[in-house]
Amino acid sequence: MNAVKRFIQHNKYWLNALLLVLPAWFYYQSLHPEFPAPLAEQTLGKYSITPMPFDEKPPYVHDNLYVKDFLLLFNKGDVDSMRQGYLNIGPNAMPLAQLVEHELGILHGTKHGQHVHALAKKTLSKDDRVWLTIETWQGEVIIMNWPLPEYLIKESA
Repeated sequence: MNAVKRFIQHNKYWLNALLLVLPAWFYYQSLHPEFPAPLAEQTLGKYSITPMPFDEKPPYVHDNLYVKDFLLLFNKGDVDSMRQGYLNIGPNAMPLAQLVEHELGILHGTKHGQHVHALAKKTLSKDDRVWLTIETWQGEVIIMNWPLPEYLIKESA
């Protein structure tokens, strides 16, 4: 125990300096995040959308469902013209009636970008795609899809 006390006494100023520098380092990192490359922009109807995953990690559990975080950039089209929008990852788009049952998968945010916890499976395969389902205020349903990025695909061994 004497050695620990001696170490702390001898290095207390360096330890305090480290504690003062660490917040600046974390603040710098938060201002300069690194995101994976966005998926290809697609245009359907009056919307032109570019989805971007937040990271290269696999889906995680949130409220007992597996989700993957995305940012959707609306390059063309008015976000206010959407009644509701959902994102899911799977072999096909989930029906609106099934998507409405969950609080996850819903697009939310501003006209500059819509954040979404996309509904997914625990393990994603090459047959899965990213599916966006939009319902407008006129009742029109628009469905877009993108291929899943390679870094998210984990084949079962």
